[in-house]
Amino acid sequence: ALLMAAFAGGLAVQAGLYRAAPVDFPVPATIRVEPHDFTYRPAGEFYKDGFAVDAPKVEVRRTQPLDITKYQVTTAEYDTCVAQGACPPREATTPSSFDMPATSISHDDATAYAEWLSARTDAVWTLPSDEDLAFAAGSKFPDDALGVDPDSKNPALRWLADYQREAARKASRDPTPQPLGQFGEGEYGLADFAGNVWEWTSTCNRKVTLGEGGSAAYSSESCGIYIASGKHRSPLSSFIRDPKSGGCSVGTPPDNVGFRLIRDDSWYARLVFAFRQAAS
Repeated sequence: ALLMAAFAGGLAVQAGLYRAAPVDFPVPATIRVEPHDFTYRPAGEFYKDGFAVDAPKVEVRRTQPLDITKYQVTTAEYDTCVAQGACPPREATTPSSFDMPATSISHDDATAYAEWLSARTDAVWTLPSDEDLAFAAGSKFPDDALGVDPDSKNPALRWLADYQREAARKASRDPTPQPLGQFGEGEYGLADFAGNVWEWTSTCNRKVTLGEGGSAAYSSESCGIYIASGKHRSPLSSFIRDPKSGGCSVGTPPDNVGFRLIRDDSWYARLVFAFRQAAS
């Protein structure tokens, strides 16, 4: 064990895993969400007996804390990556500021920013999964269920419920990005979730066929399409920057799309990141 630890430490030093971020470097502020249990309805399209149904609720036990950015990544933070040639420019006209969330950001753009930030700081940064956001957002996380009996064989009931939900979503839209803090905090300190900026996740869209007892009998993923979470969840193509221009798989498109990140300070995360960078 001591030899392995020494070997890993040597690799870490050689790979440059231990570095301190420059004092003037705009690293996003994070909060720590402590372990807790929660009920969660997984993302995806769920079917039973050939009919679309709500995803079944699952009980999730998280035993490790999560370090996640308190706010969405800002225009100024993202523009620093652009200025260094590592990220594509934003398409939004929002001024570069530490007080405004970066929007018109694709999943590919957000991933590029996370990799750039990881290469220049003492931590590894990644997009959160949909479950991570549910864990951190608490009661602000949306429940997309329509409430239709999963054993019903009448598709008209679900069509009607879906129509009513989409009509309500369109009536409440507020498309202009707002300054940080405008939409308040959840019980765990996460700010502005479920405001008018949806957030990219690392969760691929999937189709799930449920068997007896609500368990998954078959599942297929589409990792060119990722879940964006906000007031509701939307599957979006990874290259989409403005969801209102097209590319939203189903339902009402988000008003804006941006992102926040998870921070991992563990030595093994840096080791994995270094190996991945070397292989790419």
